[in-house]
Amino acid sequence: MNPIPWGAVYAGGVQLGAYALERTGEAERERLLRDCSTNVDNLAAGRWETLLSSALVVEEPMPLPYALLLVAVLGYAEYAYGAWWTAAVFLFGHAAATLLVYGALRGTADRRTRRAVDVGTSYGFNTVLGALTSALPRGAVRTAARVGLLALAAAPVVRRGRTFTDAGHLAALGVGIGASLAFDCLSGAKHQKIT
Repeated sequence: MNPIPWGAVYAGGVQLGAYALERTGEAERERLLRDCSTNVDNLAAGRWETLLSSALVVEEPMPLPYALLLVAVLGYAEYAYGAWWTAAVFLFGHAAATLLVYGALRGTADRRTRRAVDVGTSYGFNTVLGALTSALPRGAVRTAARVGLLALAAAPVVRRGRTFTDAGHLAALGVGIGASLAFDCLSGAKHQKIT
């Protein structure tokens, strides 16, 4: 078992960065957020490094319940599958959901949406959460968890006032659940189960 809780280190670093960002000038803060953002304009200009930088920055400090949930999900994933697995799933899901949203918005978004700040931990979080469903007991429990999570993520997408971020959360969760289905097929009963 890894003695360093990398999920907690990551979440703490992002949170400390958010507090530091709050103390910078408004213009500098806005510039940094735009430089790290995976918005349509940045990706269309070939700024692919934002696929990583956007996962390291949040617009404002994370609310405590969300930060604790992020640490718990990443912590369990590290415990069950290891730090490398957790990081790979998190980054893959973050990038995949971002690119799916980019593909949907590229030709249709208005100027404001194309330049919107798009940073944060939520796409990676949703992917890891979806992937962790493979740790649940097979059968009805696992299926119910997957359907329930997808329903929760779909609810904001079907309401008025939805944002592309809502669609990104659903895409990220779908990527995670898709990964968990692949893990199920590849590993049979080898995954550690939540007990």
